[in-house]
Amino acid sequence: MEFRELISQRYSVRSFKSEHLPEEIISKILEAGHLAPTGCNYQPQRILVLNTDPSIEKLRTCTRSHFNAPSAMLVCHNKAESWKRPYDGALSSPVDAVIVATHMMLAAHEIGVGCCWVMHFNPSAMRETFNIPEDIEPVALLVMGYPSEDAKPLDLHFKTRPIDETVFYDSF
Repeated sequence: MEFRELISQRYSVRSFKSEHLPEEIISKILEAGHLAPTGCNYQPQRILVLNTDPSIEKLRTCTRSHFNAPSAMLVCHNKAESWKRPYDGALSSPVDAVIVATHMMLAAHEIGVGCCWVMHFNPSAMRETFNIPEDIEPVALLVMGYPSEDAKPLDLHFKTRPIDETVFYDSF
């Protein structure tokens, strides 16, 4: 699939078949995240794979935006392993984690796995439920699985602002 086709066809799937993803499919998605660029290549991402009935049940206590997905990956970053911008101390690791998540979403779509990026979750509940260490920060939850037959994009998916409202040259 050509890249332009991939990015234009991908949408946030919110309706899934009930089967968990096979290990070889999970590995392909994780490999795409592993290849993502990170600040100074420090690779501060930490990914929690949730692919069993018990782990998905625990996940459902942390977010209502699980869409009954049979599998999920919680993308986190290790603040202690982040590149730090010298001018203001900003960490690259939250952005690194987002880049990793984006690579994973695109790879999932390419191999027929539906995915929805979820930021509406309780980080404290995630931390407690899944024993996430204090220096590991959850950033994005990717709920995923094979799309159900009735899966379709929301109407908002097709509405974009005119590009001249979001892109500027030389100054704002």
